[in-house]
Amino acid sequence: MRARVSWTLVLAAFLALPPFQRERVDEMGFGQVLRIERMRVYPALTQALRSRWDTEASAFAFPWGHMIPSLEDVSRITGLRVYGRAVSGYTYPCYHDLAERLLDLPVERRSSLVPRVALQESLGLFEEGKNAGETEDEYLERLARVSRRELASEPGPQADLDLRRFLVLFLGRLLFATRGDAVHCRFLPLLADLGEVGGYAWGAAFLAHQFDGLSASERQTSTSGFYPLLQVWAYLHLPALRRGELTRPGLVPIARRWDSRRDTRHLADQLEHLQEAIDSYPYLDVVWQPYLGEGDEGQPWLVQARPYFGRSVWLHALNLVLPLNLFLTQRSLGFRQSVVEFPVRDRFRRPGQSFRGLHDTTDWRERAREQVENWEQKGKGVRSDATTDDAYLQAYALKYGGKVYKSARHQVDVTGEIASLRALLQSAVQDREAAQRQVTELSELERVRGAGAGGASSSRSAGGSPSLTKARLAGAVLRAEEARRHLEERERDLELTHEHAMTLQSERDQQRVRAEAAEAQVAEMTRELAMMRVQRPPGDQEEVIRLRAELLAQQTLARSL
Repeated sequence: MRARVSWTLVLAAFLALPPFQRERVDEMGFGQVLRIERMRVYPALTQALRSRWDTEASAFAFPWGHMIPSLEDVSRITGLRVYGRAVSGYTYPCYHDLAERLLDLPVERRSSLVPRVALQESLGLFEEGKNAGETEDEYLERLARVSRRELASEPGPQADLDLRRFLVLFLGRLLFATRGDAVHCRFLPLLADLGEVGGYAWGAAFLAHQFDGLSASERQTSTSGFYPLLQVWAYLHLPALRRGELTRPGLVPIARRWDSRRDTRHLADQLEHLQEAIDSYPYLDVVWQPYLGEGDEGQPWLVQARPYFGRSVWLHALNLVLPLNLFLTQRSLGFRQSVVEFPVRDRFRRPGQSFRGLHDTTDWRERAREQVENWEQKGKGVRSDATTDDAYLQAYALKYGGKVYKSARHQVDVTGEIASLRALLQSAVQDREAAQRQVTELSELERVRGAGAGGASSSRSAGGSPSLTKARLAGAVLRAEEARRHLEERERDLELTHEHAMTLQSERDQQRVRAEAAEAQVAEMTRELAMMRVQRPPGDQEEVIRLRAELLAQQTLARSL
């Protein structure tokens, strides 16, 4: 089911709830998300961002450095709570009994999935498409009107059952949506006591789910999860990529302000345009702190969320335990980026991404005890004493090289050479293995012939003397060994050449970063010089002359780079 259709169905079920039920949903911290206007999906932007996600670092790797959606982004864009208890607990191989008891719905044995149609119909959302000429709002109102007839209008056990069913639909088809038609109910154990649901940090769990979705294959074009977060995050931090329209300024959460325009171009053309735009994006136009002018009015959830802002911490969504490495994006906190140790592997081993694969009952509070304690202690604050980003950018260029560029125009020339060298290296390895197999076969043949030489006179007459055969075999073995040594030397030479090519590529990337920084400084000094010419009195020329000399020096440096 498409993400926008799922959003419509969840919203219709929310509007159908009686007022006291909607108040309960608000108290749980989900009301702000459900008041966001439905936004058009922008799959090309999601795919372009996914192609730049570094799974090891849990961060975007852009030409200008790392960037990461943070807990503050989640809180301000969606209004979800990012404070409270970690969304952690038990997962089970089968939710059949639990679903029957808490939802009164069937779930297959050895599964965590409930049939979508059965869940929707339990809320009065029957399979009905839009009528001809019917607007989106009219369709939504009709769905809500039909659903309202099936829901309890007074508090009681049936109302609790309705609310759990709605929460499973909301969490499984909107907030933590996955690919496929069925709806997962792995959060169902946390919904047993409805009074405790609002105590969990669902916004942090949602961010972990977003990180996990970004780690999916670049070829995947469908969007899982609540897609407005990444779209609005890109609109705020990279304004030149903005396809959305700011139609409702001032509303909170921030996602309520935006609408997305339809793009009629083919997806491949949209993606190519976006990749080129990101590769050539002006570094000075990146917005690292988009919320400096934002107040807290009308956003009471920000008060309790602030202690979690600006901290590196582990995020929890049951079997998803992922790091928020804000130390990689110190510029987003108003600091200069210092040199840090880049993450090189996933420190926390977890099962596969398919929730069907949870074959054992697991207590994630126990299995991820260290990470849960890290969340309870609010992680670790991020600080920086650096006065410039230069050392970080040099280390960044050494690590990523040309991999930060995705458009065809920005692919470095050395890539083809490296691919060719790798092909030659593979060929040499295959030749060596073939030679080794030949040596083994010849040695075995020599052993067999030597063993049968004493009692087989017919073999002497057919194949000549044993000494001659042995000499020939020995010569073949020597030639094969010589070929093997030659191939090993060739392999070593190719490996050294490959390493040299990678070093040259890294140096080239560092030079490019320095050149662009120098160009940016030239532009800034040019503007400052122009302002001084206008604002300063005619007699005060000493500072103008000094700036002109520095400007010429920077231009010379930029040209040399």
